[in-house]
Amino acid sequence: MRSDYDAVLEEIDNHTPVLIAGPTASGKSDLALTIAEQAGGVIVNADALQVYENWSVLTARPQPQDLARADHALYGHVAKTVAYTVGDWLRDVTPLLQGPQRPIIVGGTGLFFRALTEGLAEIPQIPADIRDQAQAIWKDAGLDPLLSDLDPTTKASIDTENPARVMRAWEVQRATGRSIKTWQNNTPAPALPLSDSFAILLDADKDWLSDRISRRFDLMIGSGALEEVDQNAADWNPELLANRAIGAPELMAYAKGEMSLDQAKTQAIIATRQYAKRQRTWFRKRMIGWHRVALG
Repeated sequence: MRSDYDAVLEEIDNHTPVLIAGPTASGKSDLALTIAEQAGGVIVNADALQVYENWSVLTARPQPQDLARADHALYGHVAKTVAYTVGDWLRDVTPLLQGPQRPIIVGGTGLFFRALTEGLAEIPQIPADIRDQAQAIWKDAGLDPLLSDLDPTTKASIDTENPARVMRAWEVQRATGRSIKTWQNNTPAPALPLSDSFAILLDADKDWLSDRISRRFDLMIGSGALEEVDQNAADWNPELLANRAIGAPELMAYAKGEMSLDQAKTQAIIATRQYAKRQRTWFRKRMIGWHRVALG
């Protein structure tokens, strides 16, 4: 792994924007810090859950010792009640592409990177009642009724096991009368074409990553994750995007006395591994042309 890192670091200059993607717990932030210290730059978040103010430990946001090593942006800047979208992130990140420091954009949300390097369709805002309807269908009957309404091209282009992606496609179709794929086919030029960046994909071995996920969750428990859960308990709403942080529902169930801590940890680790599996599959399929660093 170290030789792969060294080979990548040798290729990076001091000016080209850097993109770092990979599954959760793969060491993306450590690599970003190394690059920032050796070659300069501001570390910019591309993780859909690390944007929220109410989860720091549980989403593995950079901690004070990390923030002291390099400048960081777009971490914890969004209120937990806000439904922060890919479009919101793209609007926030675009000014950072102009300097004064070159961006080192790091995260595990593939759609953020796709919007950045391929462009984002300008889809109208979805009415709240349609979003509520999608949530109600999913909660009552699962994803199958939503998927059955989508055209084959759309179904082939999204992660059909990801509730957020399925509901988004359904909402767009219901609200606009056009499939999300049709909107995406009329996408403007990207803010940062892949050819204008140095893009790194951390490609982690499943067993190696599973072990890191287990150990990291124990570290989170010891670093204040339970206290963070307590801080969110008074107005807990599982429907908020912010509260989809991996491990939050399980630890909240423990805080409410609905399961033991060991049960909560086990279920949270399983959920994290399942999420990492979806990430790895998505990255390997979509991120062609990235510099791959094998881990494990």
